[in-house]
Amino acid sequence: MRKLYLLAGMTLLAAACGGGEKKAEEQKAPEAAPAAAPAAAPAATGATHEVYMDFDGKVGTFTPADLTIKAGDVVKFINRTGGPHNVSFWPDSIPAGAASALDAGMPDRTGSLMGPMLVEPNAVYQVTFAGVPAGTYKYYCLPHLAFKMHAIIKVQ
Repeated sequence: MRKLYLLAGMTLLAAACGGGEKKAEEQKAPEAAPAAAPAAAPAATGATHEVYMDFDGKVGTFTPADLTIKAGDVVKFINRTGGPHNVSFWPDSIPAGAASALDAGMPDRTGSLMGPMLVEPNAVYQVTFAGVPAGTYKYYCLPHLAFKMHAIIKVQ
């Protein structure tokens, strides 16, 4: 009886995996178009500023919460405590025409104006503000937005 169940199981497994052989024309993998190289982030031309990301279980903070930089500077976000953290800019709270330049300065985005999750303590995410217009850039940490984790970067 066990042999019958084993044989039936193997038959189902073979059927689920495709079972039989394919014709030669079906076995060819489709030719992929050459992938376009990702756009390189603009070169930083200024200073580097550090912003620490913390969460104590009640309140999330970016320190400093109000930072003034120059166009071309880099902001280095450091996951200090309570991660995961990320950096997300509100599209309607940045200067007009800034989204594409800011996106270009944000490597490994998970969406437009949204950086990846920093899970490990002391993990770093850098945003380059090269080519962005002057103005106020409001941002937040998506996992801790309900805990008021948001801040401002002013670009001169």
